[in-house]
Formats: sequence, C-alpha cells, structure tokens
Amino acid sequence: MEDFNKENKYIRAKERVEELKKFYGNLTSYIFVITLLAVVNYITFWGYKWFLWAAFGWGIGLFFHAVKVFRWNPFFTRSWEERKLREFMEEDEKTGRWE
Repeated sequence: MEDFNKENKYIRAKERVEELKKFYGNLTSYIFVITLLAVVNYITFWGYKWFLWAAFGWGIGLFFHAVKVFRWNPFFTRSWEERKLREFMEEDEKTGRWE
C-alpha cells in the first residue's frame, strides 16, 4: 500500500512538472512572438500599435493558463471551502438533509 502511495505521489508530481513546463514554454513563446511583432510594427508603422491586440489576446489566455497551473482561485479559497463544509454539516445535523 505504501508503494502505491509513493507511486501515486510521483505520478502527480510528474504531471505537475509537465504542466509547469508547458506554461513556461507558452510564456517564452509569448515573449518572443510579441517582441517580434512589436519590432515589425515599429519598422512598418509605429503610429498605430497593432501588436498590442495580439499581446492582449494572447495575454488573456496566458493569464488563465497561469491560474490553472499555479492553482490560483481567489473565489473558492480553502477557508471558503472549509466554511461551506461546516455550514452543510450543521445544516445536515439540524434538518437531516441538505437543501
């Protein structure tokens, strides 16, 4: 049983490392491509900074990728989860069921 837990932890850790590698690859691509687009924009016509549209669009996707990878969730924090669990357990004790 202990070997199974160690193996399971190893698999989860390996998956986490893969998630991080994909995120950092995405971040590196973002920096490289947006910089290249900014240079092209500067060389062609700097009056309208169109590369910012690509930076903004891709940046939104990158932000949500970071939220997933780093497990940021400002709405459903651990304290919120514990509070809800206590609330449901107390409600169950009073009524005998959840509603």
